[in-house]
Amino acid sequence: MDFGIFLEQTRRGVDQPEAFREMFAMAEAGEAWGLDIVWLAEMLFNPARSVLSGPLLMSSWIASRTKRIRTGTAVQLLPLNHPLRLAGEVTTLDHLSQGRFDFGIGRSGGTRGYDALGVPYAESQERFFEALDIIVKAWKGEPFSYEGKFYRFENVTVAPRPYRSSPPPLRMAATTPDTFPRVARLGLPIFVGLRGMSIPELSGHLKIYRAAWRDAGHPGDGDVCLRIPLYAAPTAEAAIEEPKETITFYFRRQAELTVAPVGRAGIPTDLRRSQAQRLQGLTYDEILSTKVAFGAAPQLIDRLGELKQELGLSGIAAELNPGGLLPFERELRSLEIMTQQVMPAFK
Repeated sequence: MDFGIFLEQTRRGVDQPEAFREMFAMAEAGEAWGLDIVWLAEMLFNPARSVLSGPLLMSSWIASRTKRIRTGTAVQLLPLNHPLRLAGEVTTLDHLSQGRFDFGIGRSGGTRGYDALGVPYAESQERFFEALDIIVKAWKGEPFSYEGKFYRFENVTVAPRPYRSSPPPLRMAATTPDTFPRVARLGLPIFVGLRGMSIPELSGHLKIYRAAWRDAGHPGDGDVCLRIPLYAAPTAEAAIEEPKETITFYFRRQAELTVAPVGRAGIPTDLRRSQAQRLQGLTYDEILSTKVAFGAAPQLIDRLGELKQELGLSGIAAELNPGGLLPFERELRSLEIMTQQVMPAFK
């Protein structure tokens, strides 16, 4: 099982230069400690929460200062980026990193970036799949023309070609029930999470994903990476007590974000209200048992082993400080315990 960290949240109380320094330190520690990949969000127009408006630039910086670790986007918002430009930027990064970049893609459940850039959120799904189609065609490095609903061009060739004979690995986020079989039919690895659904619900969606994968004739059984808040401490007691404030804040904020766009075109109203209601009602014990992986190394090995078995995971993307309230030293300590004491059990 691959182990990665997910970087998005700026820690409360730090300025923007320090936010970058802390992310750089996490990437460098991950390189030294054997971490497989650093996943980077694309978070636009939300300075209180994140400085990651340019995840490809951040990936390029990390690649230039490391030799082994991979980077990836989790996720690049295809509807808010021109697909021809994005196709060339990704293959450029593919060359700069010598093939150490994974292209995670999605469209986001939030409307902030769409409103700021004047893109109707109701068009997000159509724009996403049209952009994906263009990017895949562009990566062949041959002249092509395209006429879709949102993009039209003639006889263009994107350079450079991918670093290797195959393009950078693609991975797509899925958060709504109808997305799981669609991703499977495309033959794409998938990002999943527990923000808006329970483990049994997610397990059911992944059964549908794998059935659709096999029905489409793809080899294997799909590929699933779970994004999950993770906290590691020297003792089980510390792992329960220390992250309580930050994770409680995180899920309270997530409930507000889930319900905020209800009523907008393209937003599934009933699903969002149901998810927000469940998030608002979570007790700390329920968070511990259904939404996170907290513990000393032995507890984390057991917890991740159970999730791997139940969900058929091929990787995790650990959020080490999702609410942004933990001291940086504890975030770094979680990474050290995860890589040095937990990760070897899965390799």
